[in-house]
Amino acid sequence: MIDYFFENCLYFTVNKLSRAITKMAEESFRKTGLSPTHAFLMMLVIEKPGISQSELAENLHLKPSTITRLVDKLVVKGLIERKSEGKRSLNYPTEQGSAILKEIKDGWKVLLHAYSDILGEEEGKALNKLIHEAGNKLEK
Repeated sequence: MIDYFFENCLYFTVNKLSRAITKMAEESFRKTGLSPTHAFLMMLVIEKPGISQSELAENLHLKPSTITRLVDKLVVKGLIERKSEGKRSLNYPTEQGSAILKEIKDGWKVLLHAYSDILGEEEGKALNKLIHEAGNKLEK
């Protein structure tokens, strides 16, 4: 009976999926020395130098205070530099930060292949689309 509640509860099902995919992502990005979230943040900063904290928060669906902590760690690692422009804090990749873009993209490819091998490529894409759409609806 208890299994029924867990198997039919979106909260528990999504958390189970999150734990599994997080473990896979951490392994995929181990080579970069970054967490998956730090890697995604770095991709945004490299692709859009001068991106603001609020844009990072919006893109990553995280709170500004969380973005500040993530960026702080990347500044300490020498991968990002902050520049103030009035009240805004803009983020730029350092030369060292830009140099790891290939490793980051390789990490995403490793992750894609890892879960595609288990779920199937088309099933993985369909699941991603479904979860993305559900997330958008639930955020509103």
